Amino acid sequence: MREYAVLAVVAVVLASLIRAFVGLAFYIPSPSMVPTLKINDRVIVSRVTYRLRDPRRSDIIVFDNPDFRGAKPNPLLRPFGALFELVGVRQQKDKHYIKRIIGLPGETVEIHDGSVWINGNELAEPWLPKGVTTEWPEGKKLTVPKNSYWVMGDNRDDSKDSRYFDVSAVTDAGHFIKRSSIVGPAVLRVWPFNRFGHP
Repeated sequence: MREYAVLAVVAVVLASLIRAFVGLAFYIPSPSMVPTLKINDRVIVSRVTYRLRDPRRSDIIVFDNPDFRGAKPNPLLRPFGALFELVGVRQQKDKHYIKRIIGLPGETVEIHDGSVWINGNELAEPWLPKGVTTEWPEGKKLTVPKNSYWVMGDNRDDSKDSRYFDVSAVTDAGHFIKRSSIVGPAVLRVWPFNRFGHP
């Protein structure tokens, strides 16, 4: 029993270290990134990438939900939470979102005739299926603040993203996600096996 207890403690410690410094698995709970990522897909999210480079346009990232108001986890399960989250079998509902980076710090974002425009130029989005349009108030233009990003789901008709974050705010700051809230980029889809590879 003592050996099993030691192994359990070592497993939890290693899982916590890997989760904090290397990467962890996330499952996809919603259709907001369809067809790129489907419900119940599992992806590996890197904790290392953005220590080596800045986030880039088109990166698919996991970040803290800016509107999350979840309950505190059960303290009895907390020691094993890192282990379960590491392998992607547990994650707190609605605590994180996964979207694609569209607008970078300092850029202006607007939408015309169903297309995204960055700094006055129409953005090519090869990741979107043909015929997909982006809805948002015509002519509304926002500038992405320093150390912040404009993010959107690939399923533009069913995605809560920068278009809708904190829409009741007096300022526009709520539309953007801060770099400090980014967990990391999705670097590998590991489930299902027949779609294994870079998302």
